[in-house]
Amino acid sequence: MIKVIHVEDDDDIRELVGLSLEISGEFELLSCASGSEALSVVEAFKPDVLLLDVMMPNMNGVETLENIRSLEGCSKIPAIFVTARAGVDKNKELFEAGALGVIVKPFEVATLAEQILTIFDGIN
Repeated sequence: MIKVIHVEDDDDIRELVGLSLEISGEFELLSCASGSEALSVVEAFKPDVLLLDVMMPNMNGVETLENIRSLEGCSKIPAIFVTARAGVDKNKELFEAGALGVIVKPFEVATLAEQILTIFDGIN
C-alpha cells in the first residue's frame, strides 16, 4: 500500500479523490482540508507521497510542501500537485518547487489512481 496525504480545501474534490484511491486498493489515504492540518499529521503518518492542491487559502500547495519538507525526516517526501491552472509556466514553477508530477483539474476520477501510480512509479 502506498501511503498518501491528500491536501485539498474543496470537500467534494477530497471525496472524489478518496473514492478513486479507495477503489484502486493500492493506497492508504489520509485527507487534509488545509496545509496546516497536513503539517500536524505528516510526521506521524509518514506518507510515501503527497498529493497537494495548488490554490488553497492561508497556505497554498507550494508553501505546504516547503513547510513539510522543513520537518525532520520529511525533506524527501515526493509531491504531486493538482491544479486547474496548468500550463508551461505554471508547471515549470511547480517542478522547480519540487514536484514529482502535476495532475490537471478537472481530472478523470476513473483514472486518477493510475495517474498517481504512473508518476510515483517513476521514482521507484
